[in-house]
Amino acid sequence: MATLLFHLSDIHFGLENNRALDWVRREIAEKRPAAVAITGDFTMRARRHEFAAACRWVRSLDVPVTIEAGNHDLPYFNPIERFLAPYKRFRAIEHILEREIELPGIAVVPLKTTVRIQPRLNWSKGWVTEAALAKTLAAIDSVPAGTRALVTVHHPLREVGTKGTALTHNGAKALAELAKRPAVLAVLSGHVHDPFDLTEQTPNGPVRMIGAGTLSQRIRSTPQSFNEIAWDGETLQVRARNLAEVPTPAMLIDDVPENALPPREPGEPVAPVKNIPLTDPPVH
Repeated sequence: MATLLFHLSDIHFGLENNRALDWVRREIAEKRPAAVAITGDFTMRARRHEFAAACRWVRSLDVPVTIEAGNHDLPYFNPIERFLAPYKRFRAIEHILEREIELPGIAVVPLKTTVRIQPRLNWSKGWVTEAALAKTLAAIDSVPAGTRALVTVHHPLREVGTKGTALTHNGAKALAELAKRPAVLAVLSGHVHDPFDLTEQTPNGPVRMIGAGTLSQRIRSTPQSFNEIAWDGETLQVRARNLAEVPTPAMLIDDVPENALPPREPGEPVAPVKNIPLTDPPVH
């Protein structure tokens, strides 16, 4: 019997789509996936009331959940807290933040791609530190023999940023290291608000990259969606589920965009804190 997982991303509480969230919660209650992986941007501006609503929603899901922090989840209006306690607002659900989940034959292993500060202007982009990569590789190497791994990140690891900057710093290195591990089935990500399923070639072999869409009002090329993932011990099947009932092949975009910075939302204020962008990378 296949193991079923749900892959959600970019819910953006504060600008969430409640119809989509009610639909996903019903799907979880009916299908009872073995686990739910949320790959970041849980909130819109990391405000306390956004986290309160997000935590209430995730606690209503009666299944194991793991959450990655996205760039929108780090304090934006409080730079001191961002530097000293960037994950403080996850406190109510800190036990599921970057949580490893082991299921029969498959494990979910997190890889952090958010950092509190970067030596470049656009802090919405990803950054894989040596420490974060080492922690993830060690976790993959320690999974039981015969168990496969799904690596969860917020930012796609592929280096396809605008000229002179990478979408995710050290992303290519991380993909190459993951390619060395036969246990790795795929890397699950979010951030770009459109689902994709592609294979990235690395010097050490191919790595499958699977992106989930958004459950927020901030849609780009495709309607609100999540990924339904099934592992039968041999094949990893991905189905993008969406509110508009668009067939999955039509939902999957062909590639990660070269420029992942979307335009500022209408009515959004200009960033009051220098160097911390309001938006995250553009569509896919």
